[in-house]
Amino acid sequence: MDFRQYAAQSDDRLELLTGALLIAHDAYPGLDFQAQEDKLDELAAPLRRRHIDELPAALQARAIGDHLFIRNGFHGNADNYYDTRNSFLNDVLERKTGIPISLTVLFVEVARRAGVRARGVGFPGHFLARVDDSDGSVIVDPFAGGVTLSRRDLIELLKRVAGKMKFQEGMLDPTPNRHIVARMLMNLRGVYAAQADYPRLLLVLDRLIDLMPDVTDELRDHGYLCAKLGAPRAAIEHLQRYLGVLPNAGDVAEVRKFLARLEQDAAQHNN
Repeated sequence: MDFRQYAAQSDDRLELLTGALLIAHDAYPGLDFQAQEDKLDELAAPLRRRHIDELPAALQARAIGDHLFIRNGFHGNADNYYDTRNSFLNDVLERKTGIPISLTVLFVEVARRAGVRARGVGFPGHFLARVDDSDGSVIVDPFAGGVTLSRRDLIELLKRVAGKMKFQEGMLDPTPNRHIVARMLMNLRGVYAAQADYPRLLLVLDRLIDLMPDVTDELRDHGYLCAKLGAPRAAIEHLQRYLGVLPNAGDVAEVRKFLARLEQDAAQHNN
């Protein structure tokens, strides 16, 4: 399926791996999805043979972390954090390095193949993984080599990445797959914007709008970017949608003024 078909599915049908590979497919049009799944299966095979799913959550997390980050050498790319390849799962599998969210996707997918219940956690400013059993859960930081984080560790991490934000238990709730994929796209959005790579930025905004149609900032930014790239009709359409959804937004006057100029230019061109 293409990304639009993927995004149109209900939340309970959205597979995390498919979303991650569709993002990578935009950068690698010839990407072999099955080959990437085979690599994950191969990574998980030793854990599956050891029946780690029969262990408590803390030992499951330790076994996966040791396997991925010690034996197989996966690690966080602190030296080149904003390299776009850190966001593409095929590159993460090949280069064995990534950012918190892509390494969490790796952790979760390998865990799932080993029979372990693991999910992503959209902790503020730093994505984490969570491993659950019938007695509770443990929180893991894949970017830091798969270490398990105590409550004190989490509070300290929050101070580092989010300043004065107060720790809340809800910060450790599992994040739906739709939001994980959206956060992967948001990371790419920031990188492409910083690089002034407008064609790729436009595609990322398209993906975000398909995936999260109620998130309005992307509609506005898509409209401005279309205008910048010489596509006034698309710009007008997206800015009109933005104003329709948020008629009382703080930037309405600015957007209306910009839209009026676009519409006037379009009318003159048609005449």
